[in-house]
Amino acid sequence: MTNNEFVIQGQPSFDLERFPDKEETLLATKHYALKTAGFWIRLWAFLLDGLIISAVVGILVNPIFYLMDWSLSETVWYAPISIISAIIYYGYFVLMTKFLGQTLGKMACGLRVVSLKHDKLTWSDVLFRDWIGRFISNIFMPLYIFVAILPDNQGLHDFFAETTVVHEKIYVEKKEESIASPLQKKVPEPEKLEQTIDEKIEE
Repeated sequence: MTNNEFVIQGQPSFDLERFPDKEETLLATKHYALKTAGFWIRLWAFLLDGLIISAVVGILVNPIFYLMDWSLSETVWYAPISIISAIIYYGYFVLMTKFLGQTLGKMACGLRVVSLKHDKLTWSDVLFRDWIGRFISNIFMPLYIFVAILPDNQGLHDFFAETTVVHEKIYVEKKEESIASPLQKKVPEPEKLEQTIDEKIEE
């Protein structure tokens, strides 16, 4: 965050100063954006989601395997318990992100997934992010460190889908100055501007 930015919480209000001369106006504009979530807060949200998924598998799936006398100790990827756990894991992230924009872990941390190219997350965004991208990141776990490196705190799975994770109620304010001139005239020098104002007052 630069010296021209600061963080505020809640919905920002927008006030623009108006100047008497509409032809040559210097507008001090304020641009607000939701603050992107950093590595550590996203890690905590991910760990919470992991605990939730483990609890669901332990409560709903394991008892069925015990009753059917199926093995729970096989670790190969094609084992029944591995396949079912993978379906629950990826289904949880895909469905929660598509319909709510956030998982339970993100809800607890006040985070939300947003698209950088669409107003709303599409199925392609979510599938690229939480299925293909997350599958690759889970195989090579160190890739999650990209959240602390890439612009907008994007993980590799975010980069694939052009998404990022933001705080729901924390905004970053960036001050920018721009010259708005409908007639494309140059802004008068200070001395000349004072003379113009004096002339108008005399009239």
